[in-house]
Amino acid sequence: MPTHTNLDVDEIVQNGQAFNLRRRMAMPDIRSSVRGLFEELRLAKIDYVLVGGVALLAYVEGRNTQDIDLIVEPKQMDLLPWQARVQDRDFGTAHYQGVQVDLLLTTNRLFAHVRRHERTEIIFGDLTVPCATPAGLVLLKLYALPSLYRQGNLARAALYETDILMLLHGTSIDTKPLLELLRQHLAAHDVNELQRILDELSARRRFS
Repeated sequence: MPTHTNLDVDEIVQNGQAFNLRRRMAMPDIRSSVRGLFEELRLAKIDYVLVGGVALLAYVEGRNTQDIDLIVEPKQMDLLPWQARVQDRDFGTAHYQGVQVDLLLTTNRLFAHVRRHERTEIIFGDLTVPCATPAGLVLLKLYALPSLYRQGNLARAALYETDILMLLHGTSIDTKPLLELLRQHLAAHDVNELQRILDELSARRRFS
């Protein structure tokens, strides 16, 4: 069922870039570009799903993000008037009038699963935007954790674990089917470690 959540995607991305302390130059107003991007997606009839930090804000508060993350088919990348390129089998990037877009490609079977089976809708202005469900976002973040830890990217791994905790808080997401699905995409010892992480997160109950 669609959520009917109203999400000001343009304001989220604009504010995320404005609060980027590493940016030395004044940030231009890209809100109209963000709106234009989603209108282009609609006009081109792209079968996409919004994921990442913007999608997360449909369910939890307090997350800053300055990029837009989409799951798309590689063959549809050329249907939009943006600068897009494939990085590898799983990922691509695009730039649309100053907007950075990170692409998760459906050549990855897990990404394809989320696009097909873990989708709902949010409202952005007068547009209906396909968005990942909370379970879909948890699935993607769990999938990313082993790679982040192996890269030594502990800051992002910690952020993802917090995102998972917030998504699970107060919801009825059953993580067992998610882990079973991940066994088709990750090594068994990685999934076992993810189970330990989930157990640790579920044990975080303060001042009860």
